[in-house]
Amino acid sequence: MNAMLLERVADLSHETQPLARRSLPVPEPGAGEILLRVGACGVCHTELDEIEGRTPPPRFPVIPGHQVVGSMVACGAGVTGIETGSRRGVAWIYSSCGHCDLCLSGHENLCADFRATGRDTDGGYAEYMVAPAAFTYPIPDLFTDAEAAPLLCGGAIGYRSLMLAGLRDGQILGLTGFGASGHQVLKLARYLYPASPVFVFARSEKDRDLARSLGADWAGDTTDAPPELCASIIDTTPAWLPVLAALERLRPGGRLVINAIRKENRDRELLAGISYERHLWMEKEIKSVANITRADVSTFLDIAARMELRPEVRCYPLGEANRVLLDLRHGRVTGAAVLVP
Repeated sequence: MNAMLLERVADLSHETQPLARRSLPVPEPGAGEILLRVGACGVCHTELDEIEGRTPPPRFPVIPGHQVVGSMVACGAGVTGIETGSRRGVAWIYSSCGHCDLCLSGHENLCADFRATGRDTDGGYAEYMVAPAAFTYPIPDLFTDAEAAPLLCGGAIGYRSLMLAGLRDGQILGLTGFGASGHQVLKLARYLYPASPVFVFARSEKDRDLARSLGADWAGDTTDAPPELCASIIDTTPAWLPVLAALERLRPGGRLVINAIRKENRDRELLAGISYERHLWMEKEIKSVANITRADVSTFLDIAARMELRPEVRCYPLGEANRVLLDLRHGRVTGAAVLVP
């Protein structure tokens, strides 16, 4: 099978081919696993973090990709209830231990033995992949493979972020950054909280135009002042400037939810200027998002099907993965990028 392989950490500021195209044997499913013929795999900013060394170290070499939709072509011993040819999705959570206090209390995303698809085990930048059957999801017929792929990460982690934001219908929601996750959260918020205005903060005028076309009540630059202060803001950017700016845009008692595995170091020095009075006083809260649970993915897929949420998607051939990653790195991707074999 054709696959795009990450073999080492790479600096995307000057490297143009971080992934190597390889011909590899089709993997065989073990006990409890299924083999998928990949139909689509979303491209996520987390892949940039992996490539540039900001996440916990990947298992080198590794096939990246954790927003995978495919058809089951074979299964290992013990797998029941999944028909050959049925479509299944694989998300960031590849597996967890299942028996620690965190797993048993519904927080498997925080498990010490959490394994991430495309980082700790091979993912979907390939024509085939294996996954534990218990950590895959039926894909609603409503969606094409390419439409479903971004739902499995940008959509599902966006759903978790929105739930952690603690928003009540009618309260103002802010979104900093407007990529694959942000644009799905806007659509989701419009459905779940129809009376809540949504303000979008984004560097790119193209992203701000997309936000307005999707129903944002206001869109401005990262540091622009919105018409009113927000009750909750979800940050999906890789930078620190939007965090400080968002804290100033929160009303008293407001909550900032940071949806990122790692922040880049490019503007870290800004943190030296944080002011308790300007940024944190008046009982403002900061909440981080760590991974997703299977319940997040399943619940979000059900909601997405009910509301017919279709991400803004652009498809690329698998062999162009390096170009897509560089486009994402340099802010040239609008909506969600998806690789297709």
